[in-house]
Amino acid sequence: MARVCAYSGKRPQVGNTVNRRGKPKKTGGIGLNVTGISKRRWKPNLQTIRIIDENGAVRKIKVCARYIKAGKFTKAPRGAKKAVKGL
Repeated sequence: MARVCAYSGKRPQVGNTVNRRGKPKKTGGIGLNVTGISKRRWKPNLQTIRIIDENGAVRKIKVCARYIKAGKFTKAPRGAKKAVKGL
């Protein structure tokens, strides 16, 4: 499974890390020099939880922590069984 939130669609984002050397002009130096740029990724805070969907079935989904905190869905109780397909 991909690192994507089932509700909000949050996924990893790509950016750069910029390594700098020197002292900023603001604090009395001669300025910052960029010495390296490399790629990096920001990963969403995904948690796998068991929920009860609209059909009453128990499923496991990946959801970002923000939606868990907001209470967007009902969590399945510990003893609840998964729905069996075909019955």
